[in-house]
Amino acid sequence: MELLEKPADERINRSNQWSLYFSLPILSWALYDFANTIFSSNINTIFYPLYLKEVIGENEVLNQIASTFVSYSNAVASFFLVLFSPLFGVMIDRTGRKKKYIVSFTLVAVASTVLMGVFGGLKQSGQLFGLPVSLALVILLFIIAKFFYHSSLVFYDSMISDLAEKEEIPLISGFGVAVGYIGTLVGLAVYPFIGDDGFHEAFIPTGVFFLLFSLPLFFFVKDKPHPGQKKELFLSGYKEIYKTFREMRLYKSAFLFMIAYFFLNDAIATSIAMMAVYAKAIVGFTTGKFILLYLVSTVSSIIGSFIFGYITKEKGANKSIMYIGSLLFIALLTATIAVNEAMFWVAGSMFGIALGSMWVTTRAYIIELTPKEKRGQFFGLFAFSGKVSSIIGPFLYGTITLIFADFGNLASRLAIGSLMILTLVGLWFHAKIPKTKTNI
Repeated sequence: MELLEKPADERINRSNQWSLYFSLPILSWALYDFANTIFSSNINTIFYPLYLKEVIGENEVLNQIASTFVSYSNAVASFFLVLFSPLFGVMIDRTGRKKKYIVSFTLVAVASTVLMGVFGGLKQSGQLFGLPVSLALVILLFIIAKFFYHSSLVFYDSMISDLAEKEEIPLISGFGVAVGYIGTLVGLAVYPFIGDDGFHEAFIPTGVFFLLFSLPLFFFVKDKPHPGQKKELFLSGYKEIYKTFREMRLYKSAFLFMIAYFFLNDAIATSIAMMAVYAKAIVGFTTGKFILLYLVSTVSSIIGSFIFGYITKEKGANKSIMYIGSLLFIALLTATIAVNEAMFWVAGSMFGIALGSMWVTTRAYIIELTPKEKRGQFFGLFAFSGKVSSIIGPFLYGTITLIFADFGNLASRLAIGSLMILTLVGLWFHAKIPKTKTNI
């Protein structure tokens, strides 16, 4: 079916690709990726794990316990996302509103991140949940911040379908991810002011950066609410989700991809959460060296995501995801058997390409596989799939490091190696998705 042509004064100038990227709505949308990636890299991947290792870890055994705390706190946040992310998708389809919730959820995530920095610096006596008060509060606030950060992404990712024609979505998705990873470089600018201890000091500036670069989306991207929307109970959305699952045979490709994404995202999300602790434990990276490794990985993500926008447009999202999953497996294998720093540099670069490119292709593929009237719901269900995997992956990793803690660093190798199995299972399910003549 041909796409309906918009009036000439509403069309984006197709003759100049850069004018597409730098139109105000698309650039503002991409800058939110810039903003939330600062949170993701600084909090999820680097400074929160390093903070726990600083506070808890004093030897090889306690390092594994610190890894368990990192894993389990990520799993708790993901548990609440599992409960609510499908309902967020239903809300999108019912109301059409996206920006309203992005703004609200971002503000809560920012406030929680700033408070992590406030409480992380306190030296109070007493305990909460059997932990020192400051440590317990930082963990609790991390769970809140991570929940609202990921909740905002359900609305943000679905917003891409409002920005351009279907065939341009892979390019816009790639541009957004590339801009997002540039945000990682900006976020890491806090490291020279922190050094190798006092990692809680990174939390407040991270929250400020998150808010600052979110403002263009807040002000320059318009919501497109559905006319005549009915007010319905939030939890009643589960009825619509149940109906969609009963009609699974009508959306076979989408559900197969959701299963594949479950396993692939499991490996990716767990790797992101555990990267800092793993690199320091296995090869003995200093914080400075790990930051440099992460910078190299980020540059790889920027290049990979931008290039894979074009690869996805030319080869299709289905094939592109197979390429990316295969690269992810090789990266994990290299990290598992790494015996020196050079192997970590190689693994980090490959993982960076796989990480950035996966976000590019999955957004495009969801839009390709799902009907417009249920698109928000499917974005919610894919977030649901991703967050279930974000519980199981860190839980699996943390349990392995806990059970085998007495074996020291071997426990971490076994844990990261388990992610290779998840990647292979994901690729197996993805290979079962029926091929279409054209993907975009």
